[in-house]
Parts: sequence; C-alpha cells; structure tokens
Amino acid sequence: MDTQAIYFDNNGTTALDQRVLETMLPYLSAQSGNATSRHIFGRSSRQAIERAREQVADATGAHPSQVIFTGSGTEADNLAICGITAKNGFEKIAVSAIEHPAITRAAQSMKAHGVVIESIAADTQGKITIDALQDLLSSGNDDKSIGLISVMLANNETGAIQDLASIAEIARKQHAFVHTDAVQALGKMKVDFAELNVHAMSLSSHKISGPQGAGALILDKRVDIQPLLLGGGQERGLRSGSENVAAIVGFGAACELISRELIQRIGSVRQLRDQLEKGLVKLGAVIFGHGADRLANTSFFAFEGIEGETLVMALDRKGFAVASGSACSSDSTEPSHVLMAMGVDEDLARGAIRVSLSNVNTAAQIEAFLLVLEGELSRLRRLTAIAV
Repeated sequence: MDTQAIYFDNNGTTALDQRVLETMLPYLSAQSGNATSRHIFGRSSRQAIERAREQVADATGAHPSQVIFTGSGTEADNLAICGITAKNGFEKIAVSAIEHPAITRAAQSMKAHGVVIESIAADTQGKITIDALQDLLSSGNDDKSIGLISVMLANNETGAIQDLASIAEIARKQHAFVHTDAVQALGKMKVDFAELNVHAMSLSSHKISGPQGAGALILDKRVDIQPLLLGGGQERGLRSGSENVAAIVGFGAACELISRELIQRIGSVRQLRDQLEKGLVKLGAVIFGHGADRLANTSFFAFEGIEGETLVMALDRKGFAVASGSACSSDSTEPSHVLMAMGVDEDLARGAIRVSLSNVNTAAQIEAFLLVLEGELSRLRRLTAIAV
C-alpha cells in the first residue's frame, strides 16, 4: 500500500482513530472473558459492553436499553427490515428508491414470504418527495396496508439529508413503522433518535473512525422484532453470538469522540468540500444534489464524456483514493441506482465520482487533487478524441 496516497473515500470506511485503538488494546492483548460468564473476566467484559452501550446511546439521543449491538450496519439493516416485517406479519413494506443495497436487498428477500415491496420516489436533488410518500401510504389499490417504511437519513452517494421527522410523522399517521439507515449520518451531522421520531435506526462503527466489525440497531422497545441469529440469547435474545468486545468498546469510544467533536468536524470538512466544489465547477463538473441539504463532507460529481471507473483508476495511479459510488456495490458495472432514481442521464451517471472527506484531510490536499484532476481530464479527453 502506498502510504503517501491521499484518502478521499471516507464514506466507504474511515481510518481507525488512534485514541479508539488505545481504548481497544486491553481487550485485544490481555485475557478477556466471555461477557456471559459469571467470573471476574466475564464481568469485566460485560461492564465494558454496557459502558459502550451508554456511549452509543449518548451520541444518538437514545436510551441504552434501546441499543442492540450487531456485527455491522448491514446486519442492523437486515435485522430491522426482515425482523420487524416477519414478527409483525406485514404484507407490504416500502423503501426509498435511493437506499443502500443492505436495505433494498433485504427488502427484496421478503418477497419469498409473500411481502409486497413498494418504492418511494426521489426528486432530482435526491430528496424523498412527501407527496409520493403520502400517495403511497394512502393508496387503496389493494387490501394490504404498508406496515414498515425505510428511508435513509443521509445518502451514502450524494450526501442528501432527508427530513426524517416529517416523513416519520406522515408514516405514523398511517400506522406504519419507520426505520432509517443512519450509517452515513452518524459522525457527520446531529443524529437524535428521539427527535427523528422513528422506530428503528441502523448505525456502523467503521464510518466514524471506529473499528470494523461492530454496528448497532437502535430500537423502540415497543416494536416487536424477530431475531436473525439464534443461540445463546445475547442482546436480549435479539442478536445471539459471543460479543466482539474489543470492537464494541471501540465503537463506544468513537461515539464518545463524535459527541465531543462533532461541530468542529463538520466545520472542518465543510470548508474543504466548498473548496473542492468551487474547483470542480471551474473544471466543468456536474455536482449531483447540489441544491439539497447535504452532508458537509460529501461531493458526488461527473464530467460529460468521461467514464467514472476510468477516472477513478487514473486518479488512483496519481495517488488519490476516490470512489465511483457506494463501496458495497462497487463491483457493479451499472450506473448508480441513486442517480437513476434522480432522473440523471445514464451516460452522465456512468461518469459519477464520489469524494468523501474527513477532518484529517487538508486544503493542500484538495488543491493538489484539483491540479491532478485537471491534468487527467485533459489526458482522457485527448485519448477520446484520438479514438473517435
């Protein structure tokens, strides 16, 4: 790995904060007990897990009893979609057209159980249209009412932020449960479970400079849910399996850090993102969702006539790590489904590049990136002209 390369893919994953690692080390290097054991080693692990539960709750406006630890954000999404649908016998659920594959594929899996899946439309800025949601919830084209809707709080590709509180209010009036995937939102904006007024919310540790291998589902205790994993009955019987103590401890530590540093982090990355986009506009970029309220660290853009994967690889060779979309669907050759839902031209969508920043990035890195990008665009356009 080139240690001199500059990392601009923080929506894919983040570097482990050194302070988080130091908190984890005792649970990686010393004897650690099974958290279900009654002896002193087991009790110590249990105390560490419960401390982390409090830290996650404090960072998300939840009560510790509402935090269910999972192995990832994807698992939390699947637990919410499949577990709530199955336990409550819902015959119809709805997910937004711009969801992460962890939501869309989990929802599609419920078709095998006779569940009807509806899609909630987004507008050209990547925002869920309230009219579309209201029409969908109140439609009487069959005798099945929607039992659950899932709308992500902040999109992983465009960074567009949804008005979840208003969406939840509309859904609750129609007696539907509301889940939100807040994996990309946590650490980049204020996330308050109570204020969002949702029934369930998914989180992930490695998006906030915590370790991989830990996530959580925040769940209203009045919501019945069916576990995906059965066994020893950990996490109140909702997620069996011996806990990954070190990762959970790291998740808690990362949450405590964002509770203290969130405002500073947002201000830092917003300045960098504004610097980046000013330069992108000068180079002729189309910035997707530019008119929407977005995460301060995220820019999703394309250049007419430039293929996204080609540009990603060219920039990688020059020492800049960027993405062409969601890290979890980067093996797909299809254009971003998010951009398709926004009505973006397919050819332009194939050129999409995502830069997602962190508070360790610098203005000098942005300046260097724009200079390299300008050169690579010129080179690729010359090659295209020769080929034609």
